[in-house]
Amino acid sequence: MRRFRAGNMGSDLFTNCRALDRFILDAAPDAPTGLKKLVAAVSADIGAVFAPGGAVQAKVFYPEYFEFLDENTPAHIFNHSIEGEGYRYRQCFDGSVLRFAEYDAAFPQACVGESEKTLCRIALDRLCIPYALLPEAQGIYSAYLAAHAASAAAPLIARRDTESLQLVLKLADEENRRQIALACSKSGWSEGAALTLGGQRPRRQKTYDFDDL
Repeated sequence: MRRFRAGNMGSDLFTNCRALDRFILDAAPDAPTGLKKLVAAVSADIGAVFAPGGAVQAKVFYPEYFEFLDENTPAHIFNHSIEGEGYRYRQCFDGSVLRFAEYDAAFPQACVGESEKTLCRIALDRLCIPYALLPEAQGIYSAYLAAHAASAAAPLIARRDTESLQLVLKLADEENRRQIALACSKSGWSEGAALTLGGQRPRRQKTYDFDDL
């Protein structure tokens, strides 16, 4: 994980970066930053967190994309093609400022070709911290998570993310809640299972020692 301030960034910035999964920017979500250049330098999955002073104000996720250059040998013509909605998401800037409405508007098209895991990540990041999230986009994200609640919950169960799981549970129907509870049980997460089935965290048993008697 790397933290960045706005500044000059060379093309070799991410050489030998093998565990990069997100950028944390010490800037407000509506401030000019170097995020556009950062995500343009990484075609793989990458997240971005706006956390001025360490307080998280917004999160977004950029899916991977692939670029291909095919040569038509007889004519010596090169055809440039791009696969994956990650490229479209990386264009949602006005200069160096992220346009959240434009970012959110890319979701319906992303639903055509992106994986369920990726789409759940995009929707969760925007709903958990809904900075500049318009009602229409909120409804689209919520509807998607409601239809794929069990899939959305899987990574949350793995990292024991109670807060995000509660959001998913509010949208999940009875069948999805049953699947989520089963997944929590299989992973040994009793707190998650209790939240799923009863909506409340399990109470911790009070322990006593001889000084209490």
